[in-house]
Amino acid sequence: MSLDADLIVDRRRLRRKLTFWRVLAVVVVVIGLAGAAALASNRAGLFGVRPYIARLTISGLIRGDQERVRALDLLGNSALAKAVIVHVDSPGGTTAGSEQLFDSLSRLREKKPLVVVVDSMAASGGYITALAADHIVAQQTSLVGSIGVLFQYPNVSDLLGKIGVKVEAVKSTPLKAAPDGFEPTSPEATAALNAIIQDSYSWFKGLVQRRRHLTDDQLAAVDDGRVFTGHQGLGLKLIDELGDERTALAWLAKEKHVDAKLPVRDYRLQSRFSDLTFLHAAAAAVLNAAGLNALAQRLDLWGAADAAGPFNLDGLLALWHPAGVN
Repeated sequence: MSLDADLIVDRRRLRRKLTFWRVLAVVVVVIGLAGAAALASNRAGLFGVRPYIARLTISGLIRGDQERVRALDLLGNSALAKAVIVHVDSPGGTTAGSEQLFDSLSRLREKKPLVVVVDSMAASGGYITALAADHIVAQQTSLVGSIGVLFQYPNVSDLLGKIGVKVEAVKSTPLKAAPDGFEPTSPEATAALNAIIQDSYSWFKGLVQRRRHLTDDQLAAVDDGRVFTGHQGLGLKLIDELGDERTALAWLAKEKHVDAKLPVRDYRLQSRFSDLTFLHAAAAAVLNAAGLNALAQRLDLWGAADAAGPFNLDGLLALWHPAGVN
């Protein structure tokens, strides 16, 4: 019995030692992967000491993003970043997300010279983003504008009636959760939505007029929701110059006295570990090999959820799409 007890104690000690070394190995690997991820992200100024011009990229649908806010604030406090070039290629997104991005870029503009280069499109919320710049450059055939706001929702009341389904609800007031899409939208609900849209639309127009220094007549010529080419936008004062990144660099050198010889480096607004899928898979494999299967499974689930992303856009939209395209 005593021998069995000693054997059990020895096994427990051995198990604790193995667990310690496994955890230590995982920590070392994770630190190494984190360093590799930081290097791969090429966030200028993290390891280097040379001054540079930061290149930001805003693409796709725009929505709220606190990580992006923090990244822009950090860039504003960087002594190495001497100027910022923001490439915009977006049809817009939520009005709140676009406003958040505009505010963040405006704070950055107060600390660094900031110029926007419109690649394919800066429409609606994408144009709100561009308005934060000191100078807007676009190509001849880029699309800009789409000054307007919309609220879209599906109404399936006719379909439900055809299949004999009725959704009932008890509300504190008739306008609670209206419109819900399960019944025809009442005139009162339509009026309430229209008031929200017009209020946000007025804010959008005021932002355009203030940032682009437009008269009332000039604003009226561009505020009907249309998009314009870069060539058209130049004459309408929606942009300042036709060109590309080289044009932006020339403007920074001439107007802001930024050294034209400074390197331009990409600055990632989101440094997510799951962006580097091969490192993510390697970390999961190491955890499995170390016997930490539960932690590896949680890492896989976290990575899958992060990769999936929140594709739904909730709330009021500042978003452009061609007519007839849903």
